[in-house]
Amino acid sequence: MLLATPAAATPGDLAAYMRARAADADGRTVAAAQDYARAFAADAGNPVVAIRTYREAVRAGDIALADRAATALGAKAPPDAALLAMGEAARTPATAAPAIDRLAAGQFALFAAPLRMWLALDEGRQQPSADSIARRLGEETRALVRIARGDTDRGVAALRVVLGNDQAAQDNRLFAARLLIAQDKADDARALLIGDAPAIVALRARADDRSAGVAPSLAAGTAHLFARIASDLALGAPTPVTYALLRGALRADPGNDRARLLLAGALARDGAVDQAVATLAAVPADSIHAGAATTGRVQILAAAGRDQDALAAARADAAQDPADRRRLADLYLRLDRPGEAAPIYRRLIADAGDAADWADWLQLGAALDLAGDWKAARPALERAVALGPEQPLALNHLGYSLIEHGERATEAQAMLEKAARLQPDDAAITDSLGWSLYRRGDVARALPLIERAAAADPVNAEIAEHLGDVYWSAGRRFEARYAWTAARQLVEADDASRLTAKIANGL
Repeated sequence: MLLATPAAATPGDLAAYMRARAADADGRTVAAAQDYARAFAADAGNPVVAIRTYREAVRAGDIALADRAATALGAKAPPDAALLAMGEAARTPATAAPAIDRLAAGQFALFAAPLRMWLALDEGRQQPSADSIARRLGEETRALVRIARGDTDRGVAALRVVLGNDQAAQDNRLFAARLLIAQDKADDARALLIGDAPAIVALRARADDRSAGVAPSLAAGTAHLFARIASDLALGAPTPVTYALLRGALRADPGNDRARLLLAGALARDGAVDQAVATLAAVPADSIHAGAATTGRVQILAAAGRDQDALAAARADAAQDPADRRRLADLYLRLDRPGEAAPIYRRLIADAGDAADWADWLQLGAALDLAGDWKAARPALERAVALGPEQPLALNHLGYSLIEHGERATEAQAMLEKAARLQPDDAAITDSLGWSLYRRGDVARALPLIERAAAADPVNAEIAEHLGDVYWSAGRRFEARYAWTAARQLVEADDASRLTAKIANGL
């Protein structure tokens, strides 16, 4: 017997609702939001339509629609609607207290104490006492608010106590430095901007430019706090809370480009590639995050399999800024077009002159080797090792290449042993060392190394094939065919035919 569908679950504009569901499944967030809006307009009282409309509107950035859907849901609105509301309230401190109280009463109570500190700053009051439930956020925020008030020494000292080595620490350094730059305290800002992360380098270069700073406010503090928490969530699959945090951050402070980068990453992981690229395009050219936005656009397109779009974007970037030529060369290498990458690397080295480092020469040597020009590749790789004698990547690449080309086996073995000592947990280096031993006839010592490498990196086709070869030579034929079969699942058609032959006939 068929059960009747409850009336509340049947949208007033069923066609628009079904189009929205299809667009949602395909990652077409803007189209989905538009059709959900039509379905919602036809039946605003339907909670099924309202909640889906709210979710897609937040994801697509249609904040007005999200507000209408949340209002229609009333008490049934999802808890993260309070984050979105806080983003708006942060821009008008006179109405912020009720929004903070709403957060304090729900599952996002940990935000309440830090936000009350920023509100006290806006209102010229003393900071309220810290909330023990959100101790770390409270300590971070208390230090940032001290810096914002001009209490630089105590604020910076307190911030250093809670800084770690993670992404949150970098975000806090950047925000604190921007607060200092807005106060014309360039030297204090530079002291915080340590490291070579692109945004750190970019802001350090602009420490004397007050326009690179950020004026202290509840809005700026809310945006930083929301983006900082969203950054902690960025490694997992995007969730409604992630989107609410990032949309709330941009609602509070539309100039928060860190939130924009995180939003683009979430959209890309959700399959909304076009919207992710458009989000990155909104990062201004003079932003300290402009470099990350440019790199991210190319990476997102390449990861989505849109190779030609990625190349077009990388070529356009390189044409506008010669500094982006490296990104284009790296992309050529990633797309297995080393012949086009090598001339770019060579030009980069020529332009750098004596400043060219081991990594520059390594990239050139790798491109030349992959392009089939071993005669030119070998001196480039040797130069990389000469400039970076303690760099395991350079040692591994030259050592492995010498083994593959049948040259200087004893010297190559020594390089690979040194690389393995420097980086013992690297699966590629462990495999190279094992493969060197195998090629020199020492199957007994090679096998445990390559088994360890395969366990550490089970989706590496080259390591899996090596394991099969060593198993075969050790007389373990069944396991060899199993390893080759696993490798065949991970390679392109040309390599698959070689592996098929091994599975059928052995070595």
